[in-house]
Amino acid sequence: MTAGFIARALLSGLIIAAIAWIGRRNAAAAALVASLPLVSLLGILWLWHDTGDRERLAGHMEATFWYVLPSLPMFLVTPIMLRSGMNFWISLGAGCALTIVLYLLVIPLAAKFGIRL
Repeated sequence: MTAGFIARALLSGLIIAAIAWIGRRNAAAAALVASLPLVSLLGILWLWHDTGDRERLAGHMEATFWYVLPSLPMFLVTPIMLRSGMNFWISLGAGCALTIVLYLLVIPLAAKFGIRL
């Protein structure tokens, strides 16, 4: 592993740890930080730094947009299940499973509109 990879991993881990730390004090503030596309922006910056390839970066950013959309329902389904008394792990698993199903539906649907994911 290179020093750059380790630095990137540490920075990414620090962002996640900060969100958890903030969440213990203020759930809304943690949600705001988590909703920022920080990981995506870091990935974009590192991809640009590593390749300088405009087309690859543009494709990456467009694909990220299309993959974010099917992940959003998880953030509604999981809280609904939790509030109805469901077990945390079952609720989270159901939210993740829904996301996977929606990813699998979005890929061929996007292809019908000429969007390659």
